[in-house]
Amino acid sequence: WETLDAIKPSAVGERYLTSLVGLGADQDGAIGSAGAAEPGDITGVNDRVQLSVAEEEQRRRIRESLMLAGVTLVDPASVYIEASVTIGRDTVVLPNTTISGATTIGEDCLIGPNTTISDSSVGDNCRITASALESAATEDNVDMGPFSHLRPGAYLESGVHIGNYVEVKESRFAKGSVMGHFGYVGDASIGAEANLGAGMVTCNYDGKDKHRTVIGGGAFIGCDTMLVAPVTVGENASTGAGAVVIADVPAGRLVVGVPAKIRNRNSKSS
Repeated sequence: WETLDAIKPSAVGERYLTSLVGLGADQDGAIGSAGAAEPGDITGVNDRVQLSVAEEEQRRRIRESLMLAGVTLVDPASVYIEASVTIGRDTVVLPNTTISGATTIGEDCLIGPNTTISDSSVGDNCRITASALESAATEDNVDMGPFSHLRPGAYLESGVHIGNYVEVKESRFAKGSVMGHFGYVGDASIGAEANLGAGMVTCNYDGKDKHRTVIGGGAFIGCDTMLVAPVTVGENASTGAGAVVIADVPAGRLVVGVPAKIRNRNSKSS
């Protein structure tokens, strides 16, 4: 191994192992041979076809190592997992799933199908269905998907449910909060047990700067609510369907309309 550094690179930067014979002879050393434990260890890579063969061999070894450690790969050939990934026992990975980078996945999870996870952390007993995670994190017992996206900085605490067509960026969902249907949450803090209705959007960008939205614990955000940041919705407060919220909502109060105004919960429209 020490002699490898003495091999001079070729014109294209390659170092040829066969050069060791001459180096050894020059040093009056003994010339011997060794068998490769795996034939793939000495496979040459001179073009894109040979590169693909070498990569597939490496992927096969990664998949085999994970399965021997207790991970179930339903269709191993359709799963792409990098060597840097850690997956816990009794987790099941479904077809057409790619897991890469500094990713850790806990035990007893169901990942996929059609899922992409990169540089992210997933806790125990999570279900991630047909969704994408990039530089994001979930705690235990999180249910997500299908067709949702955690962008960098997204963090889901234990028991959070993210349904279909939801995008989350630079936001934290506290324990037990729910967003069951399509919408966007960016630069926000969501309180425990909050319920975010379908079509809710945090309007975090004013064309120049990003602003934060804070939703208190137990709050109920009605369908198609627009939260124009910076704005805070207090604990156990509610918004009516289609509300455009441009001012803070006190705890326990209901706001409705465009722009949203406080309304007593027991009042009746004329």
